[in-house]
Amino acid sequence: MNFFEHQDTAKRNTLLLVGGLGLAIIGLILLTTAVFVVLIYYFQFRSDTAIVAFEQNASIFSIAQQILSVELLAYITFGVGSVVALGSLYKIAQLSGGGKKVAEAMGGRLLNINTRDADERKVLNVVEEMAIASGTPVPPVYLLEEDAINAFAAGFKPQDAVIGVTRGCIQLLSRDELQGVIAHEFSHVLHGDMRLNIRLVGLLHGILVIGLIGYFLMRSTAYSSMRSSRNKGAGGLMFVGLALIVLGYAGTFFGNIIKAAVSRQREYLADASAVQFTRNPQGIAGALKKIGGYSAGSQLHSAHASEFSHMLFGQGIKTGFNALMATHPPLSDRIKRIEPNWPGSFPRVEIDQSHTSNAATSQFAGETTPQTATLQTDTPANNPSALESIGQPSEAHFDYARDLLNSIPEDLHAATHDPYSARAIVYCLLLDKSDMLMMQQQLSEISQHADRDVFKLIRHMAESIGRLSKEHWLPLLDLCLPALKQLSDAQYKTFKENLVRLIRSDKKVDLFEWSLYRIVTHNVEEVSRKTGSKAIHQMDEEIRILLSLVAQAGHDSKETADAAFSSAMQELSFGKRTMMSKDFIKLSYLDRVLGDLSQLKPLHKPLLLKALAACISHDKSVTATEAELFRAIADSLDCPIPPILEGQRLA
Repeated sequence: MNFFEHQDTAKRNTLLLVGGLGLAIIGLILLTTAVFVVLIYYFQFRSDTAIVAFEQNASIFSIAQQILSVELLAYITFGVGSVVALGSLYKIAQLSGGGKKVAEAMGGRLLNINTRDADERKVLNVVEEMAIASGTPVPPVYLLEEDAINAFAAGFKPQDAVIGVTRGCIQLLSRDELQGVIAHEFSHVLHGDMRLNIRLVGLLHGILVIGLIGYFLMRSTAYSSMRSSRNKGAGGLMFVGLALIVLGYAGTFFGNIIKAAVSRQREYLADASAVQFTRNPQGIAGALKKIGGYSAGSQLHSAHASEFSHMLFGQGIKTGFNALMATHPPLSDRIKRIEPNWPGSFPRVEIDQSHTSNAATSQFAGETTPQTATLQTDTPANNPSALESIGQPSEAHFDYARDLLNSIPEDLHAATHDPYSARAIVYCLLLDKSDMLMMQQQLSEISQHADRDVFKLIRHMAESIGRLSKEHWLPLLDLCLPALKQLSDAQYKTFKENLVRLIRSDKKVDLFEWSLYRIVTHNVEEVSRKTGSKAIHQMDEEIRILLSLVAQAGHDSKETADAAFSSAMQELSFGKRTMMSKDFIKLSYLDRVLGDLSQLKPLHKPLLLKALAACISHDKSVTATEAELFRAIADSLDCPIPPILEGQRLA
């Protein structure tokens, strides 16, 4: 299953989940109706009419028919539906800030990206390496001060995703094992599981609100009864409150069963993806074995662990009905799917308390250090294209990411982690390095608007950044994104205005400048929460604008641009279309167009990307700038493409 099929499956799972919980809500409506029928009957039974009916041996069913009406059923349906909907919307609105809201609710602390703690530095390095290899923005990392071995990924999209890890996870796992865990979490990021997980939280909270209303109704009724013994309706209200508590918690119980069933299947897929990403099955298998042999296991003490249990790497809470309520498959099943010949024994794991350094180690009784699996690197004959690599980075991509990070000067790498120096790096990337006069003009202009300390850093770093090859530029930008997300609203507004000044300084916008600007705004600013629902034939005009711009930007003559545009249209089977003239469109139109195109259905996006690849590579040559443009456009469509390796086809 490829990236787009995963995305489509996640969307269908969401619909199935909503359908399953919808049936649970219908059940709640019917049970609530029954409660109100009993309550009305209880009060009518004390009336003369009810006594007469009773004396005439009227059945309970005939009395229920007299009580029940279309209006009553409509009122109850509207009431229950409104409570669930408002409760769900309220909870999802609480989490609208993305993954950081989940991490903060779990008690996570945002890791200082300039940390000197060896454990924290280790996990940050692994996350950066994974992000660059998979082509996703580098997510912020949150630390949970828990002894258990666990982790999670949360957010709506890769742009607002965060990774959370426990202290036990980074202390007890080797680098290979930690990489396996992080790869598992990146699988959830890439395959659309995070949005599904947050919707699960919202829907279950909506059902739970019914029980909470019953609880407050009982509390308030009991209080008013104590103050006034003449309150004749107190007994009825107490009954309603108790019934709502039972209904709410029963609905939550069945909702959790649905949640657990969906989550278990996604965990198997994420384990398989982690092995595929890292090419080292012993990494994630070793992490799972350590959970089994560790006294604290993977169980968390956070008050919100139950609410977000389906987002975790390991089973985070104890459940009374393990087979039904467990959000994760049994450890032994997960390990055997990775290592079929595993004998079934768990190593004893404990933290070495005598270790005084920050990098605490683990001791494993009777366990030898796992050897890294050796696999054949993809050969040119079977090397997947850039499009085929979306959501499925290869061993070559991880080697590339590791080598690239090691080749960046240490002081420059450290500078990407600070909000001041990260801004300076982005400004330096936009300086015109081929025209010293233009560069001086840019520096003069930016000195008037940028923060004074930031400008000092620009002068200090401009030369070292200028010595880097172009292949380092956008990865360097990716490393800066977590620091840029820490800017205040006022700081980000000034930063964005300065980007526009630098881009417009030479009276034109080239492909690299647009790519950089688009990556920053798409990953730092609030992103759309809508899921893809439009068919490709509904976006004819937007696609024509996009391909006209790309064709003319990447080819020198009108004839070759026309030919590139036509080849893209043939790929889409759109029939004859005329390329739009440069006089009528601008590169800035891409922002609006890509916002619309991001609403394409998951299985329609690869069709557009294939057409885009045909347009770019029509002249049999793909420049570094064109390759990064391809990645920037794909990123805007929420299709993160790993780094395009030397000799790799676009599609």
